[in-house]
Amino acid sequence: MAAETEKELQQLQKRFLDLADRSWKQNLFTFSGFLSLAEQDCLYRVLGMGRGQSRADLALSGGTPHAQRVMARFGDPAQLGYEEPFPISCVMVEPVLEKFSDDLTHRDFMGAILNLGIDRSAVGDIVVDGKRAYVFCTAAMMPFLLEHLEQVRHTRVKCRQVTEISELPEPKKEEREITVSGPRCDSVTAAVWKLSRGQSQELFAQHKVYVGGRLQENVSYTLKPGDEVSVRGYGKFVYEGEKYTTRKGRLTVGVAVFV
Repeated sequence: MAAETEKELQQLQKRFLDLADRSWKQNLFTFSGFLSLAEQDCLYRVLGMGRGQSRADLALSGGTPHAQRVMARFGDPAQLGYEEPFPISCVMVEPVLEKFSDDLTHRDFMGAILNLGIDRSAVGDIVVDGKRAYVFCTAAMMPFLLEHLEQVRHTRVKCRQVTEISELPEPKKEEREITVSGPRCDSVTAAVWKLSRGQSQELFAQHKVYVGGRLQENVSYTLKPGDEVSVRGYGKFVYEGEKYTTRKGRLTVGVAVFV
């Protein structure tokens, strides 16, 4: 279900409507594949949802809180009379012999997985922890990964299913206090990554900034505590709100930057 071009996004819109319609007519849960930020924004737009709105028959999950790639589930448990978990599995990939392993990156693990012919929509977030990685994937894809993923770059690897959430590494976040003129999205984004205001605003023009999974084109959008801001090519942070005002009248705010 990966979508890159405008034509593919239009096809994706139709797919979302079909999933919602089938869930309603057949009284069952339906699921998308894993969605990129652009695809999540497409989902919100096609369902007519603005920020702060919600639908009882739509839920999102990527397997962990703060997941960037998420799966959509259509169907309201209250109306259907039952609950169905997301078909998401997690596979840990680690070197057979760690002392002889390359230093592996997110790109290395992703490349090895896609080289198996797996569609991108079947793979969610990949969390790298040292020389191992935790790969979120559809439950249907998990057996294939366990059997066929044997090498990442020049390193032989082994895979196993992760069944306990306690096995997963905690997200690494750096708590910062930054001084800005105000809680505008472009101002805070610039301060987090030490950009000029012009460079920050160019990211908005290039459609690279997302707030809460929605494309944010308004550079003057006022961030609210808890807003999660993702910037393609840079990373993401959670805005934690105002801390204090300096003697010169500038605002110091808190952010948690994922590292």
